This record gives sequence, C-alpha cells and structure tokens, in this order.
Amino acid sequence: MSTATASTADVGAGSTSSRATKVLGWLVLAGFAVLVALAFAWVPEDTRITEQGDVVGQFDAVRLMFVHVPSAILAYTGFGLTFLASLAYLRWRTDWWDIMAHSSAEIGVLFGVLTLVTGSIWGRPTWQTWWEWGDVRLVTTLVMVLVFIGYLAVRRIPADGAVQARRSAVIALVGAVNIVIVNRSVDWWENRTLHQQSTLIARKIRDETLFTLSFSFAVGMALFAWLLLHRFRTAYLERQIDELEVQEALKERWAEADPADGEKGRP
Repeated sequence: MSTATASTADVGAGSTSSRATKVLGWLVLAGFAVLVALAFAWVPEDTRITEQGDVVGQFDAVRLMFVHVPSAILAYTGFGLTFLASLAYLRWRTDWWDIMAHSSAEIGVLFGVLTLVTGSIWGRPTWQTWWEWGDVRLVTTLVMVLVFIGYLAVRRIPADGAVQARRSAVIALVGAVNIVIVNRSVDWWENRTLHQQSTLIARKIRDETLFTLSFSFAVGMALFAWLLLHRFRTAYLERQIDELEVQEALKERWAEADPADGEKGRP
C-alpha cells in the first residue's frame, strides 16, 4: 500500500458517530414512534358540520400536517443556515463555514422536496388537485428548492476550492431571499393561493392537534441536528482526504524530479 493510500485510509476510517449523536439518534427514533402514536391514536380527524348539516373537513388527511409543516420549517432552517454560513464564509474565508453552508443546503433540499411531495399528497383529497400552478405558495416553494438544487450543482463544478466556495456563497445569498417570499406569500397574495393563513397564529387548532404539531417540530429539529452533525463530519473528512491526496501527489512529483528532495518532503 502506498503512503497516500495509507494516509487516506486512516482518515477515512474515522467515524462520524459519537456518544452524543448516538443518543440523539435513539431519541429521534423514539420521538418518531411517539409521534405516530399521537397522530393516529390521539388526534381526531378534521371534521366540521355546516349550517346545512353536511360534514366537511380534511378528515384523515389532516395527519399529513405533522410531516408537511415541520418539513417546511426545516427546509427554511436549512436554507437559512446556508445563508448565514455563506455570509460568515465571505467574512472570514474559513473551511468550517463553507462546509456548514454546503451541509445545511443538502439537508434543506431534502426537507424542501419532502415538503413538496407531502403537500401534493395532502392537496389531492383537500383541494382535489395534486398541483396548482396558480398557487403562489406552491410555485415560490418550488423555485426556492430548485435554486438550492442549483447551488449544490454549482458546487460540483470543478474549480479551485476558494473560487467554488465564493461562487456558491453568492448563490446562497441570492437564493435565501426567496425564503421570506415563500413564508409571507399567503399574506401578500391571499387571493392567489389555495393555502390558508397560519392556523397557529389564528389559534384555530385543537389542543390535541396543537400539542402533536409542537411535538413534531421538536422531533424534526432533533432529526435536523442529527443529520447536520453527521453530514458536516462526513464533509470534513472528505475534505481532509482530498488535501492528503493532493499533498501525497505533490510529494511523488517532487520525488520524481529530485529523489533527495522528495525524501525530505520539500520542493
């Protein structure tokens, strides 16, 4: 085995787990089990009786709220962290902030896609449509997710590390503007969306549903933290491996040019 391969293997053997992340992971699993029990066994289906005596509502579809709403909040969180980390990178130019921006963007995209998928499934029985292009909340959310998918795509374009990080940071700053637009779209364009305004702010939510939704936020944030810790550590190890491979490649070139200097590890 060559020196470069051995060094790379040593770094790659590092684990992204720690006692704290293992405990956090088990707590997330337990939280999901409790959430499922609350959502299906405790929270009643959404029904209302009209003046004509008809029973209307979202019925069992309302239970998707405990995945859909936290997913949207976590997508905002991921993209918001990418925005803040990108600002910090442009200020201090350290790898730590660049890795944080990249990691949080990946998780934000994951939850953004989950938001769109669960929203579409929810919309079919509620609004009788999988998708409505005239809905400003749907379209702005799609644009937000696509922008950050583009951000991740740009990061895969071969370039100098500093150039790639700076280019990505600028895209993140521009893309993050859409977070506010998505969040406020229901209020700004209330006549151009099928979405209702926040039932939490309006306090039009049952106590059981409110507790379960709050619990789903807590479980979701714990999951987000667990994913971010592991993705950050993985990205950090990947960057160390890349740096080691570059260093070992340079040493080999130096050795080919001048064996004596190559043994000393300098040009």
